[in-house]
Amino acid sequence: MAVSQESPYPIGKGMALAPPSIRSLYLSAKVNGHHLGSATGFTVVHEGNPFLITNWHVTSGRNPTDGQPIAVSGATPDTLTIRHLTEVTSSHVRWADFDEPLIDTHGYPLWFEHPEYARRVDVVALPLTNTSGVHILPYEEEFMQTRLRAGVSDWVNIVGFPFGESSGGSVAIWTKGAIASDMEIDYNLLPCFLIDARTREGQSGSPVINYSPGGATEMEDGKTAFLSAPAGNLLGVYSGRINRESDIGRVWKIRTVLEILAARQVGDNSLNGASIPSRQDRP
Repeated sequence: MAVSQESPYPIGKGMALAPPSIRSLYLSAKVNGHHLGSATGFTVVHEGNPFLITNWHVTSGRNPTDGQPIAVSGATPDTLTIRHLTEVTSSHVRWADFDEPLIDTHGYPLWFEHPEYARRVDVVALPLTNTSGVHILPYEEEFMQTRLRAGVSDWVNIVGFPFGESSGGSVAIWTKGAIASDMEIDYNLLPCFLIDARTREGQSGSPVINYSPGGATEMEDGKTAFLSAPAGNLLGVYSGRINRESDIGRVWKIRTVLEILAARQVGDNSLNGASIPSRQDRP
């Protein structure tokens, strides 16, 4: 059931939105209906089922490094409100808010996390259950495979909601940055690379893409192709800066999303005092 409905947001006549602008979804983490913070997510479909991809720290409400609550109050979220698309036409788009529980009635997490690194990889996949009337625009498998050039110093885009803001309606804002570490190397021995970008609160969970609006485009093989339509690749999931004084941020490589979806390792809320039984063993 939708929580609230936005009025149709007009699109200029003869204009089309860049698809990534409406693939990113505004998220509000809540506990007992009270807003704790905003973030970003996006959807993928795996084996016919839709999943929301965002950060572990968004769904758990905890710092993945030390496990401490992010909110000053010490509260952690029990619900994620997702602003989904409900209508897309040539003249307007419309969104509505849908609630997804983060924990079941026994307090166990409903998200999946990385099977090897758990919270050290700050990415989760949350199965979507409240989708009646939702217009899902997922990142498809082919968008996850690198075809455009993506190497050190190449530009990438972080498509999300800094400070919870949008470019109009609930259309995401694009932040530009440069790849700051060799893609072949895993930063800090984790499946992560670095970018240099002025990202801010609310962009956690944003897709990081390299994108071409069309025309002359440098491809992965070093050749220049002339594209007749926009193209891009989903490179990973943004999860925040390495420290408050730096504009260097972490991006979890897209393979982590595929590994999470393949393994379906249930989330860990032992920091909330609960054990981690397998899903089939839960009450």
